[in-house]
Amino acid sequence: MSAAERRAGASLAAIFGLRMLGLFLILPVFAVHAQTLPGGDDLTLVGIAIGAYGLTQACLQLVFGAASDRYGRKPVIVFGLLVFIVGSAVAALATNIETVIAGRVLQGAGAISAAVTALAADLTRDQHRTKVMAMIGASIGMVFAFSMVAAPLLYSLIGMSGIFWLTALLGAGAIFLVVRVVPDAPPVPRGTGGRLIDVLTDGQLMRLNFGVFALHLIQTTMWVLLPSALVASGGLPMVEHWKVYLPAVLLSFVFMVPAIIIAERRGHLKLVFNAAIMLLLIVQLGLWLAGDGVWNLALWLMLFFVAFNVLEATQPSWISRIAAPHAKGMALGVYNTLQSTGLFLGGMLGGYLAQRHGAVAVHVTAAAIALVWLALAFTMRPPSRRSDAPRPAVGPENT
Repeated sequence: MSAAERRAGASLAAIFGLRMLGLFLILPVFAVHAQTLPGGDDLTLVGIAIGAYGLTQACLQLVFGAASDRYGRKPVIVFGLLVFIVGSAVAALATNIETVIAGRVLQGAGAISAAVTALAADLTRDQHRTKVMAMIGASIGMVFAFSMVAAPLLYSLIGMSGIFWLTALLGAGAIFLVVRVVPDAPPVPRGTGGRLIDVLTDGQLMRLNFGVFALHLIQTTMWVLLPSALVASGGLPMVEHWKVYLPAVLLSFVFMVPAIIIAERRGHLKLVFNAAIMLLLIVQLGLWLAGDGVWNLALWLMLFFVAFNVLEATQPSWISRIAAPHAKGMALGVYNTLQSTGLFLGGMLGGYLAQRHGAVAVHVTAAAIALVWLALAFTMRPPSRRSDAPRPAVGPENT
């Protein structure tokens, strides 16, 4: 990669990381903290609070992505981060679970993922795009690991309110990076954004959109169950959960990096992609059948992160390659809309199933969704490896 591409990748990964850290910090502690709030004994409400930001992201990712096509990436990203900061402040001041949900909804209204990913595509060449997406994916994985370690300690020091105020501060740091560090993107001509119908009728794009929906739905359902499982079955108090989370994420990178190299340099993107989905399916079956001991949970969690990180890196790169240049923001807006929908429904569905039918129902449902995704992925065509290959126009002919 060129120096400009490295700078773009590192700074955009940092923006993603700062924002996602603020969202992830509540995952390892909120299910326990919620029991101290009015209404927090209802697992369905707890699941909604965990995934609520996905609801407004699902509604607004498309709007932000299309706006970034018309008005430029950076102004849209800064505006979204300001909304995210407001939502963090509302959650910090909450005294009941309903207000926490309202704050999380506002956090999600800062729906910048599509605009940031489109900016990454603008600033990188095709042959290096998966590397940049891998940097972004790796940053998400690393801040996830950090949040698993830091959240219990932060909770003991500053409480849940302090964590949400810290989240607002992280959003301000991300704005600084957008304004002062991220390279300027090529100008986006006004009024030339892509059409939504062209994206929605493109079969290849919609298979990838279903995939990101499934991936994040499965991820969120797991975190309705996992913290409590580590306490109840693994025998680990909350402040020691980092002993499982941190090694699992770090070991997953050992396997993820070779997988990305095989996918990109050796032209086996589809093979690696399908293998990662298969691994995701196996993890859900393993969590269902293998028991809840701490070593079992650690093993399946590490394998989950291998699959998650590979898929998180390859899918947006694939989208940006096959979407028409004038419709990248729109295509990534639809992609991130389905991602956010998965986050929201995963929290709600996981909480509902766990409350009504137990953990087995959660894992069986997640495995069934992964199986459907795997069937769809087998019918996909990998994008061209050549950087100068013509981009196919999005539309129904690409089915």
